[in-house]
Amino acid sequence: MNILVTGGAGYIGSHVAKQLLESTTHDIIIIDNLSTGNKQTLKTLQKIRDFKFIKLDLNRFKKVDKVLEKYKIDTIMHFAASIIVPESVENPLKYYMNNTVNTTNLIKCAFNNGIKKFIFSSTAAVYGEPIDILTSGIDESYVTHPINPYGMSKLMSEQILMDAATINDDFKFVIFRYFNVVGADINYDASELQPRIGQSFPNATHLIKIASECASGKRVKMSIFGDDYATDDGTGVRDYIHVDDLADAHIRAIDYLQINPSDIFNLGYGKGFSVKEVVETMKQVTKVDFSADIVNRRAGDPAILIANNAKIISKMNWTPKYDDLALICKSAYEWEKKL
Repeated sequence: MNILVTGGAGYIGSHVAKQLLESTTHDIIIIDNLSTGNKQTLKTLQKIRDFKFIKLDLNRFKKVDKVLEKYKIDTIMHFAASIIVPESVENPLKYYMNNTVNTTNLIKCAFNNGIKKFIFSSTAAVYGEPIDILTSGIDESYVTHPINPYGMSKLMSEQILMDAATINDDFKFVIFRYFNVVGADINYDASELQPRIGQSFPNATHLIKIASECASGKRVKMSIFGDDYATDDGTGVRDYIHVDDLADAHIRAIDYLQINPSDIFNLGYGKGFSVKEVVETMKQVTKVDFSADIVNRRAGDPAILIANNAKIISKMNWTPKYDDLALICKSAYEWEKKL
């Protein structure tokens, strides 16, 4: 099987590519424009086994179509996207062009070349700000109501996928709605955690990445946005999923689509940790104390955002391996020290 991985030099795409290279014999073709992807990550992946890399922006529609034709692609795994929420508010057209328009063309190219499987990287941002505090988690039937252009660009892409599938009986998709993807490559050598790849994009906004930067001395301090939420310690609660568990779900999706219809799945652990719990865990595993100042809330941040993951566990027989906050923080920290 020939699998195209768009955005394969980026954080999530590279971890999926890593597992494809390690655990399958499929031929892997990676497309990335390297605007946020990392060249060193590609060099690391090449040490696992060979694959084809093509530096290409997905807005080069004709060239994308030629790549799919030349390499006789069977399955597309689509990760290439802009993902910074505040930037999407400041520059919405960038997000609709890069996320929605490019995805639409990629689907069109898939149709042109008879590609039957499409695995799409979406986001819990499609749910927007939950009206209720859902301690049992948000399931896939929860109303979608994005509150920013990033979430809307992904939801529009989801709808385009669904509409496209209705006119082509051979075309099937899996949509994964990610919650908070964190951590770095789990690679044990001599009983020590030594990540080979991880989150490399500068100026990251994710909590565990920022806490790792503080613990490794790259930041003087960090901020906790609000401590007056209706949670046990007053800080926001989120569902954090290790990137390798998330990648495993994508590998399973390939076989899933062989015998099952198109579907949408949440990807999270079905439980949450508060911001303060994450910060304290990072301090404990690294044995580094750092400052975390309480500041005002950010607009649009819900108190609790947790996935209901019963559907993917039941339908795809997905069993997380790294559902451990200390391990997640440790892997992120060990990676940060290498950067």
